[in-house]
Amino acid sequence: MSEPTHPLQIRDYRLIWLARFFAVNAMNAVVVVIGAQVYQFARQSHGMSQSEAAFVLGLLGLAQFIPFMLLTPVAGLIADRVDRRYVAAAASLIDLGICIALGLANATENLSLPLLFALAALHGVARVFIGPSISATVPNVVPATLLPKAIAISSIAWQSAAVIGPAMGGFLLAASPALPYWYGAALLLVAITCILAIRPLPLPAVNTDQHPLRQIAEGAQFVWRERFLLGCVTLDLFAVLLGGATAMLPVFAYDILHVGDEGLGLLRGAPALGAALMAVWLGIRPIQHNVGAKMLWAVAAFGIATIVFGLSQNFVLSLATLAVLGAADAISVFIRGSLVQLNTPDEMRGRVSAISGLAISASNELGEMQSGLAAAALGAVGAVVVGGVGAVLVTVLWAWFFPELLRAKTFAPQYRQQKEAVP
Repeated sequence: MSEPTHPLQIRDYRLIWLARFFAVNAMNAVVVVIGAQVYQFARQSHGMSQSEAAFVLGLLGLAQFIPFMLLTPVAGLIADRVDRRYVAAAASLIDLGICIALGLANATENLSLPLLFALAALHGVARVFIGPSISATVPNVVPATLLPKAIAISSIAWQSAAVIGPAMGGFLLAASPALPYWYGAALLLVAITCILAIRPLPLPAVNTDQHPLRQIAEGAQFVWRERFLLGCVTLDLFAVLLGGATAMLPVFAYDILHVGDEGLGLLRGAPALGAALMAVWLGIRPIQHNVGAKMLWAVAAFGIATIVFGLSQNFVLSLATLAVLGAADAISVFIRGSLVQLNTPDEMRGRVSAISGLAISASNELGEMQSGLAAAALGAVGAVVVGGVGAVLVTVLWAWFFPELLRAKTFAPQYRQQKEAVP
Protein backbone atom coordinates (compact mmCIF):
# COMPACT_ATOMS: atom_id res chain seq x y z
CA MET A 1 0.00 0.00 0.00
CA SER A 2 1.37 3.44 -0.97
CA GLU A 3 2.17 5.97 1.71
CA PRO A 4 -0.50 8.67 2.22
CA THR A 5 0.31 12.10 0.82
CA HIS A 6 -2.43 13.95 2.71
CA PRO A 7 -3.71 13.51 6.30
CA LEU A 8 -7.32 13.15 5.19
CA GLN A 9 -6.39 9.99 3.29
CA ILE A 10 -5.92 8.33 6.71
CA ARG A 11 -9.16 6.84 8.09
CA ASP A 12 -8.37 7.29 11.77
CA TYR A 13 -7.31 10.89 11.23
CA ARG A 14 -10.67 11.59 9.55
CA LEU A 15 -12.43 10.18 12.61
CA ILE A 16 -10.33 12.35 14.92
CA TRP A 17 -11.16 15.37 12.75
CA LEU A 18 -14.90 14.67 12.92
CA ALA A 19 -14.82 13.98 16.65
CA ARG A 20 -13.05 17.26 17.29
CA PHE A 21 -15.43 19.19 15.03
CA PHE A 22 -18.60 17.89 16.71
CA ALA A 23 -17.26 18.11 20.28
CA VAL A 24 -15.91 21.64 19.88
CA ASN A 25 -19.08 22.74 18.10
CA ALA A 26 -21.18 21.39 20.97
CA MET A 27 -19.20 22.83 23.86
CA ASN A 28 -18.64 26.23 22.24
CA ALA A 29 -22.40 26.58 21.92
CA VAL A 30 -22.81 25.52 25.55
CA VAL A 31 -20.03 27.69 26.99
CA VAL A 32 -21.25 30.88 25.32
CA VAL A 33 -24.75 30.25 26.70
CA ILE A 34 -23.43 29.52 30.20
CA GLY A 35 -21.57 32.85 30.13
CA ALA A 36 -24.64 34.69 28.87
CA GLN A 37 -26.90 33.14 31.50
CA VAL A 38 -24.42 33.87 34.30
CA TYR A 39 -24.24 37.52 33.24
CA GLN A 40 -28.01 37.82 32.89
CA PHE A 41 -28.62 36.17 36.27
CA ALA A 42 -26.12 38.50 37.92
CA ARG A 43 -27.66 41.61 36.32
CA GLN A 44 -31.37 40.78 36.45
CA SER A 45 -31.94 38.32 39.27
CA HIS A 46 -29.28 39.62 41.65
CA GLY A 47 -29.38 43.29 40.68
CA MET A 48 -25.62 43.62 40.14
CA SER A 49 -24.02 46.55 38.33
CA GLN A 50 -22.20 46.03 35.02
CA SER A 51 -18.77 45.92 36.73
CA GLU A 52 -20.01 43.53 39.42
CA ALA A 53 -21.53 41.20 36.83
CA ALA A 54 -18.27 41.37 34.82
CA PHE A 55 -16.41 40.29 37.95
CA VAL A 56 -18.76 37.29 38.29
CA LEU A 57 -17.92 36.35 34.68
CA GLY A 58 -14.29 36.38 35.71
CA LEU A 59 -15.04 34.02 38.57
CA LEU A 60 -16.70 31.67 36.07
CA GLY A 61 -13.34 31.36 34.33
CA LEU A 62 -11.68 30.58 37.65
CA ALA A 63 -14.27 27.87 38.36
CA GLN A 64 -13.30 26.11 35.13
CA PHE A 65 -9.57 26.52 35.70
CA ILE A 66 -9.24 25.12 39.24
CA PRO A 67 -10.11 21.50 38.32
CA PHE A 68 -8.01 21.85 35.17
CA MET A 69 -4.99 22.91 37.24
CA LEU A 70 -5.45 20.19 39.86
CA LEU A 71 -5.98 17.34 37.42
CA THR A 72 -3.53 18.23 34.61
CA PRO A 73 -0.64 16.06 35.94
CA VAL A 74 -2.95 13.07 36.30
CA ALA A 75 -4.56 13.62 32.88
CA GLY A 76 -1.21 13.70 31.11
CA LEU A 77 -0.05 10.50 32.79
CA ILE A 78 -3.32 8.71 31.99
CA ALA A 79 -3.00 9.75 28.33
CA ASP A 80 0.41 8.05 28.29
CA ARG A 81 -0.72 4.86 30.07
CA VAL A 82 -4.36 4.20 29.05
CA ASP A 83 -5.98 3.79 25.63
CA ARG A 84 -6.40 7.40 24.57
CA ARG A 85 -9.66 6.66 22.75
CA TYR A 86 -11.35 5.60 25.98
CA VAL A 87 -10.02 8.62 27.86
CA ALA A 88 -11.39 11.00 25.22
CA ALA A 89 -14.74 9.18 25.08
CA ALA A 90 -15.14 9.24 28.88
CA ALA A 91 -14.37 12.97 28.99
CA SER A 92 -16.92 13.61 26.25
CA LEU A 93 -19.49 11.62 28.26
CA ILE A 94 -18.99 14.08 31.13
CA ASP A 95 -19.73 16.97 28.76
CA LEU A 96 -22.78 15.08 27.50
CA GLY A 97 -24.06 14.81 31.09
CA ILE A 98 -23.52 18.57 31.55
CA CYS A 99 -25.60 19.32 28.46
CA ILE A 100 -28.43 17.07 29.60
CA ALA A 101 -28.41 18.53 33.13
CA LEU A 102 -28.51 22.13 31.91
CA GLY A 103 -31.13 21.33 29.29
CA LEU A 104 -33.40 19.85 31.97
CA ALA A 105 -32.70 22.72 34.38
CA ASN A 106 -33.71 25.28 31.78
CA ALA A 107 -36.74 23.30 30.62
CA THR A 108 -38.03 22.99 34.21
CA GLU A 109 -36.98 26.54 35.21
CA ASN A 110 -34.64 25.26 37.92
CA LEU A 111 -31.54 27.08 36.70
CA SER A 112 -29.39 28.92 39.25
CA LEU A 113 -25.98 30.56 39.51
CA PRO A 114 -24.58 27.79 41.75
CA LEU A 115 -25.66 25.15 39.23
CA LEU A 116 -24.10 27.06 36.34
CA PHE A 117 -20.84 27.43 38.26
CA ALA A 118 -20.76 23.78 39.36
CA LEU A 119 -21.32 22.43 35.86
CA ALA A 120 -18.81 24.89 34.38
CA ALA A 121 -16.27 23.46 36.84
CA LEU A 122 -17.22 19.94 35.77
CA HIS A 123 -16.61 20.97 32.16
CA GLY A 124 -13.10 21.94 33.29
CA VAL A 125 -12.67 18.34 34.47
CA ALA A 126 -13.74 16.99 31.07
CA ARG A 127 -11.46 19.35 29.14
CA VAL A 128 -8.36 18.41 31.09
CA PHE A 129 -8.69 14.78 29.97
CA ILE A 130 -9.91 15.17 26.40
CA GLY A 131 -7.19 17.65 25.39
CA PRO A 132 -4.04 15.55 25.88
CA SER A 133 -5.73 12.31 24.82
CA ILE A 134 -6.79 13.66 21.42
CA SER A 135 -3.67 15.78 20.82
CA ALA A 136 -1.35 12.90 21.63
CA THR A 137 -3.25 10.56 19.28
CA VAL A 138 -2.73 12.60 16.10
CA PRO A 139 1.04 11.93 15.84
CA ASN A 140 0.32 8.20 16.23
CA VAL A 141 -1.90 8.04 13.14
CA VAL A 142 -0.17 10.63 10.93
CA PRO A 143 3.43 10.35 9.62
CA ALA A 144 5.81 13.03 10.93
CA THR A 145 6.17 14.50 7.42
CA LEU A 146 2.43 15.20 7.30
CA LEU A 147 2.05 16.35 10.90
CA PRO A 148 2.22 20.16 10.33
CA LYS A 149 -0.45 19.86 7.64
CA ALA A 150 -2.51 17.57 9.91
CA ILE A 151 -2.36 20.13 12.71
CA ALA A 152 -3.44 22.88 10.31
CA ILE A 153 -6.37 20.78 9.07
CA SER A 154 -7.28 19.88 12.66
CA SER A 155 -7.34 23.59 13.34
CA ILE A 156 -9.92 23.93 10.56
CA ALA A 157 -12.14 21.47 12.45
CA TRP A 158 -11.65 23.31 15.72
CA GLN A 159 -12.04 26.82 14.37
CA SER A 160 -14.96 26.16 12.02
CA ALA A 161 -16.77 24.45 14.89
CA ALA A 162 -15.90 27.42 17.10
CA VAL A 163 -17.60 29.68 14.53
CA ILE A 164 -20.74 27.59 14.20
CA GLY A 165 -21.07 26.69 17.90
CA PRO A 166 -21.28 30.19 19.44
CA ALA A 167 -23.52 31.46 16.63
CA MET A 168 -25.88 28.50 17.07
CA GLY A 169 -25.76 28.94 20.84
CA GLY A 170 -26.77 32.59 20.59
CA PHE A 171 -29.56 32.02 18.07
CA LEU A 172 -30.95 28.99 19.91
CA LEU A 173 -30.79 30.86 23.22
CA ALA A 174 -32.93 33.62 21.72
CA ALA A 175 -35.52 30.96 20.77
CA SER A 176 -35.44 28.89 23.97
CA PRO A 177 -32.88 28.69 26.82
CA ALA A 178 -32.89 24.86 26.77
CA LEU A 179 -32.30 24.43 23.02
CA PRO A 180 -28.52 25.11 22.97
CA TYR A 181 -27.98 22.33 25.50
CA TRP A 182 -29.99 19.75 23.52
CA TYR A 183 -28.04 20.81 20.44
CA GLY A 184 -24.78 20.20 22.32
CA ALA A 185 -25.93 16.81 23.58
CA ALA A 186 -26.79 15.58 20.08
CA LEU A 187 -23.41 16.62 18.67
CA LEU A 188 -21.51 15.03 21.55
CA LEU A 189 -23.18 11.69 20.85
CA VAL A 190 -21.79 11.83 17.31
CA ALA A 191 -18.33 12.84 18.62
CA ILE A 192 -18.23 9.90 21.05
CA THR A 193 -19.20 7.49 18.26
CA CYS A 194 -16.33 8.79 16.09
CA ILE A 195 -13.81 8.46 18.93
CA LEU A 196 -14.76 4.87 19.67
CA ALA A 197 -14.51 3.99 15.96
CA ILE A 198 -10.79 4.82 15.88
CA ARG A 199 -8.71 1.65 15.58
CA PRO A 200 -6.75 0.64 18.71
CA LEU A 201 -3.20 1.96 18.82
CA PRO A 202 -0.22 0.53 20.69
CA LEU A 203 0.48 2.31 23.97
CA PRO A 204 3.67 4.38 24.16
CA ALA A 205 6.74 2.73 25.67
CA VAL A 206 6.25 4.14 29.16
CA ASN A 207 8.14 2.61 32.08
CA THR A 208 5.22 1.27 34.11
CA ASP A 209 7.56 0.14 36.89
CA GLN A 210 8.33 3.75 37.68
CA HIS A 211 6.20 5.47 40.33
CA PRO A 212 3.37 7.54 38.78
CA LEU A 213 4.44 10.68 40.66
CA ARG A 214 7.91 10.31 39.21
CA GLN A 215 6.47 9.98 35.71
CA ILE A 216 4.39 13.11 36.23
CA ALA A 217 7.48 14.99 37.41
CA GLU A 218 9.42 13.78 34.36
CA GLY A 219 6.99 15.52 32.02
CA ALA A 220 7.34 18.83 33.83
CA GLN A 221 11.13 18.47 34.03
CA PHE A 222 11.34 17.75 30.29
CA VAL A 223 9.50 21.00 29.45
CA TRP A 224 11.57 22.95 31.98
CA ARG A 225 14.88 21.64 30.58
CA GLU A 226 13.95 22.27 26.96
CA ARG A 227 13.99 26.08 26.91
CA PHE A 228 12.57 26.08 23.41
CA LEU A 229 9.46 24.17 24.55
CA LEU A 230 9.22 26.31 27.68
CA GLY A 231 9.22 29.46 25.56
CA CYS A 232 6.52 28.10 23.24
CA VAL A 233 4.22 27.06 26.08
CA THR A 234 4.61 30.17 28.25
CA LEU A 235 4.32 32.65 25.36
CA ASP A 236 0.69 31.68 24.83
CA LEU A 237 0.07 31.49 28.57
CA PHE A 238 1.00 35.07 29.35
CA ALA A 239 -0.09 36.74 26.10
CA VAL A 240 -3.64 35.35 26.15
CA LEU A 241 -3.81 35.67 29.95
CA LEU A 242 -3.46 39.42 29.50
CA GLY A 243 -5.21 39.79 26.15
CA GLY A 244 -8.32 37.70 26.79
CA ALA A 245 -11.23 39.80 25.55
CA THR A 246 -13.72 36.95 25.14
CA ALA A 247 -14.74 36.91 28.82
CA MET A 248 -16.09 40.44 28.46
CA LEU A 249 -18.13 39.72 25.32
CA PRO A 250 -21.49 39.55 27.21
CA VAL A 251 -20.73 43.04 28.60
CA PHE A 252 -19.98 44.38 25.12
CA ALA A 253 -22.97 42.61 23.54
CA TYR A 254 -25.60 43.67 26.08
CA ASP A 255 -24.36 46.99 27.51
CA ILE A 256 -21.88 48.58 25.07
CA LEU A 257 -22.82 47.52 21.53
CA HIS A 258 -26.45 46.64 22.46
CA VAL A 259 -26.78 43.71 20.04
CA GLY A 260 -28.47 41.11 22.32
CA ASP A 261 -28.26 37.31 22.28
CA GLU A 262 -27.79 37.00 18.52
CA GLY A 263 -25.06 39.65 18.54
CA LEU A 264 -23.31 37.86 21.39
CA GLY A 265 -23.25 34.66 19.34
CA LEU A 266 -21.76 36.53 16.38
CA LEU A 267 -19.17 38.26 18.55
CA ARG A 268 -18.17 34.96 20.13
CA GLY A 269 -17.94 33.30 16.73
CA ALA A 270 -15.98 36.10 14.99
CA PRO A 271 -12.53 35.12 16.35
CA ALA A 272 -13.17 31.54 15.31
CA LEU A 273 -14.25 32.67 11.82
CA GLY A 274 -10.98 34.53 11.37
CA ALA A 275 -9.11 31.53 12.74
CA ALA A 276 -11.00 29.11 10.48
CA LEU A 277 -10.20 31.12 7.36
CA MET A 278 -6.57 31.29 8.40
CA ALA A 279 -6.57 27.56 9.14
CA VAL A 280 -7.88 26.85 5.61
CA TRP A 281 -5.07 28.96 4.20
CA LEU A 282 -2.49 27.21 6.38
CA GLY A 283 -3.86 23.85 5.25
CA ILE A 284 -3.20 24.91 1.64
CA ARG A 285 -0.01 26.88 2.23
CA PRO A 286 1.43 25.81 5.60
CA ILE A 287 4.13 27.97 7.11
CA GLN A 288 7.51 26.31 6.66
CA HIS A 289 10.20 28.98 7.14
CA ASN A 290 11.11 31.42 9.93
CA VAL A 291 8.45 29.79 12.06
CA GLY A 292 9.62 31.23 15.40
CA ALA A 293 9.63 34.86 14.27
CA LYS A 294 6.23 34.45 12.60
CA MET A 295 4.79 33.01 15.83
CA LEU A 296 5.99 36.08 17.75
CA TRP A 297 4.59 38.49 15.15
CA ALA A 298 1.25 36.68 15.29
CA VAL A 299 1.03 37.11 19.07
CA ALA A 300 1.83 40.83 18.71
CA ALA A 301 -0.95 41.16 16.11
CA PHE A 302 -3.30 39.40 18.57
CA GLY A 303 -2.55 42.09 21.16
CA ILE A 304 -3.04 44.97 18.73
CA ALA A 305 -6.38 43.59 17.53
CA THR A 306 -7.47 43.26 21.17
CA ILE A 307 -6.72 46.95 21.76
CA VAL A 308 -8.75 48.03 18.71
CA PHE A 309 -11.68 45.83 19.77
CA GLY A 310 -11.71 47.36 23.24
CA LEU A 311 -11.89 50.88 21.80
CA SER A 312 -14.49 50.09 19.11
CA GLN A 313 -18.04 51.41 19.44
CA ASN A 314 -19.16 49.96 16.10
CA PHE A 315 -20.52 46.40 15.85
CA VAL A 316 -19.10 45.72 12.37
CA LEU A 317 -15.65 47.02 13.35
CA SER A 318 -15.80 44.93 16.52
CA LEU A 319 -16.58 41.81 14.49
CA ALA A 320 -13.75 42.59 12.08
CA THR A 321 -11.16 43.12 14.82
CA LEU A 322 -12.22 39.92 16.56
CA ALA A 323 -11.80 38.07 13.26
CA VAL A 324 -8.27 39.50 12.88
CA LEU A 325 -7.57 38.51 16.48
CA GLY A 326 -8.66 34.96 15.74
CA ALA A 327 -6.58 34.76 12.55
CA ALA A 328 -3.47 35.88 14.41
CA ASP A 329 -4.15 33.37 17.17
CA ALA A 330 -4.57 30.60 14.57
CA ILE A 331 -1.08 31.27 13.20
CA SER A 332 0.38 31.15 16.71
CA VAL A 333 -1.51 27.96 17.60
CA PHE A 334 -0.53 26.24 14.34
CA ILE A 335 3.17 27.00 14.78
CA ARG A 336 3.27 26.28 18.50
CA GLY A 337 1.28 23.05 18.15
CA SER A 338 3.57 21.75 15.42
CA LEU A 339 6.72 22.67 17.33
CA VAL A 340 5.54 21.13 20.60
CA GLN A 341 4.44 17.85 19.00
CA LEU A 342 7.56 17.45 16.85
CA ASN A 343 9.91 18.33 19.72
CA THR A 344 8.40 15.81 22.16
CA PRO A 345 9.13 12.04 22.27
CA ASP A 346 6.01 9.89 21.85
CA GLU A 347 6.30 8.38 25.33
CA MET A 348 5.97 11.89 26.79
CA ARG A 349 3.42 13.40 24.41
CA GLY A 350 0.48 12.88 26.78
CA ARG A 351 2.24 14.58 29.68
CA VAL A 352 3.67 17.42 27.58
CA SER A 353 0.31 17.91 25.84
CA ALA A 354 -1.31 18.14 29.27
CA ILE A 355 1.18 20.80 30.35
CA SER A 356 0.57 22.69 27.12
CA GLY A 357 -3.18 22.31 27.70
CA LEU A 358 -2.78 23.65 31.22
CA ALA A 359 -1.02 26.73 29.85
CA ILE A 360 -3.82 27.24 27.32
CA SER A 361 -6.49 26.80 29.97
CA ALA A 362 -4.65 29.10 32.35
CA SER A 363 -4.44 31.74 29.64
CA ASN A 364 -8.14 31.38 28.80
CA GLU A 365 -9.84 30.81 32.14
CA LEU A 366 -7.44 32.80 34.32
CA GLY A 367 -7.51 35.41 31.58
CA GLU A 368 -11.25 35.59 32.12
CA MET A 369 -10.69 36.09 35.84
CA GLN A 370 -8.02 38.72 35.18
CA SER A 371 -10.40 40.50 32.80
CA GLY A 372 -13.16 40.37 35.42
CA LEU A 373 -10.93 41.84 38.10
CA ALA A 374 -9.62 44.50 35.73
CA ALA A 375 -13.15 45.32 34.58
CA ALA A 376 -14.24 45.83 38.18
CA ALA A 377 -11.50 48.44 38.54
CA LEU A 378 -11.19 49.91 35.01
CA GLY A 379 -14.47 49.00 33.32
CA ALA A 380 -14.78 46.47 30.50
CA VAL A 381 -13.25 48.77 27.87
CA GLY A 382 -10.25 49.66 30.04
CA ALA A 383 -9.68 46.01 30.97
CA VAL A 384 -9.60 44.86 27.34
CA VAL A 385 -7.34 47.69 26.15
CA VAL A 386 -4.85 47.26 28.99
CA GLY A 387 -4.83 43.50 28.35
CA GLY A 388 -4.04 44.03 24.67
CA VAL A 389 -1.13 46.31 25.54
CA GLY A 390 0.10 43.63 27.94
CA ALA A 391 0.02 40.98 25.20
CA VAL A 392 2.22 43.14 22.96
CA LEU A 393 4.69 43.71 25.79
CA VAL A 394 4.84 39.96 26.49
CA THR A 395 5.79 39.33 22.86
CA VAL A 396 8.68 41.78 23.09
CA LEU A 397 9.90 40.30 26.38
CA TRP A 398 9.69 36.68 25.14
CA ALA A 399 11.71 37.54 22.02
CA TRP A 400 14.40 38.75 24.44
CA PHE A 401 14.10 36.03 27.13
CA PHE A 402 13.88 33.13 24.64
CA PRO A 403 16.13 33.87 21.62
CA GLU A 404 15.65 30.16 20.76
CA LEU A 405 12.22 31.10 19.42
CA LEU A 406 13.65 33.58 16.95
CA ARG A 407 16.29 31.05 15.87
CA ALA A 408 13.64 28.43 14.96
CA LYS A 409 13.63 28.49 11.16
CA THR A 410 11.72 25.25 10.49
CA PHE A 411 9.57 22.70 12.34
CA ALA A 412 12.47 20.24 12.62
CA PRO A 413 13.18 19.25 16.24
CA GLN A 414 15.19 22.12 17.67
CA TYR A 415 17.44 20.03 19.87
CA ARG A 416 18.62 18.19 16.74
CA GLN A 417 19.30 21.48 14.99
CA GLN A 418 21.30 22.66 17.97
CA LYS A 419 23.37 19.45 18.10
CA GLU A 420 24.03 19.57 14.38
CA ALA A 421 25.17 23.19 14.69
CA VAL A 422 27.89 22.16 17.17
CA PRO A 423 31.14 21.39 15.27
